[in-house]
Amino acid sequence: MADADSSPDIATRPEGDRIAKVLARAGVCSRREAEALIAAGRVAVDGQVLDSPALNVTPRARVTVDGKPIPAAEPPRLWRYHKPPGLVTTTRDPQGRSTVFEQLPATLPRVMSVGRLDLNSEGLLLLTNDGGLARHLEHPDTGWVRRYRVRVHGRVEPDRLAALDKGVTVEGVRYGPIKAALERQQGTNAWLIIALREGKNREVRRIMEHLGWTVTRLIRVGYGPFILGDLARGAVEEVPPRQLKDHLGKALHGGGGPPRRRRHPKG
Repeated sequence: MADADSSPDIATRPEGDRIAKVLARAGVCSRREAEALIAAGRVAVDGQVLDSPALNVTPRARVTVDGKPIPAAEPPRLWRYHKPPGLVTTTRDPQGRSTVFEQLPATLPRVMSVGRLDLNSEGLLLLTNDGGLARHLEHPDTGWVRRYRVRVHGRVEPDRLAALDKGVTVEGVRYGPIKAALERQQGTNAWLIIALREGKNREVRRIMEHLGWTVTRLIRVGYGPFILGDLARGAVEEVPPRQLKDHLGKALHGGGGPPRRRRHPKG
């Protein structure tokens, strides 16, 4: 196998994008999967087989996978998907459970999820064909609020919800400020409105359990400026390009990146 680092024509050029990003933008695979393809010797640039993802390529480069040229890069696109409960947000599940990707229309291109919703959670899941855009939307420094309607079992004291605005530590994990309000109490069940920015794994469920309330239903209704609205369960709808441009600007072209970390994050 040829050594990519020994070729100054490829490895030393400063312009262009990383090879993994190029493969992801072309819809071939995710950036992580691209590293596996390269390690397997399946990716070549201008006829030279790569053995390292530490490489920038320009639009003029001829990139092939298994000897076949990769497709032209598609512009970044974004879809709203109403995830039903009972589906996992992974491409494959070792336990054989159904995934969201198995339920998507065959007309969709290869997409990836923006963040995740766990098996029993439902509601808004954003999908994109662009790995860079997915990372931008997921990054904590982007600062977009995730909004949920949550049903819990137990009697809720509003002052305990208000205290979450200062953040909370659960089993050694520190969670940032959370806006939480009681929507209504119905007997021993209550509906809450919760808004947070970090989106750590199972954050809402863990915090509610810490407060002594069991989550019986969790619905994401908003992710930044994108809302679930009246999108039917299981339905997919593309975000119009104009709306995407208005909300994301130069991040669509890889030039934005996540903003700098706020010194005093809002809740």
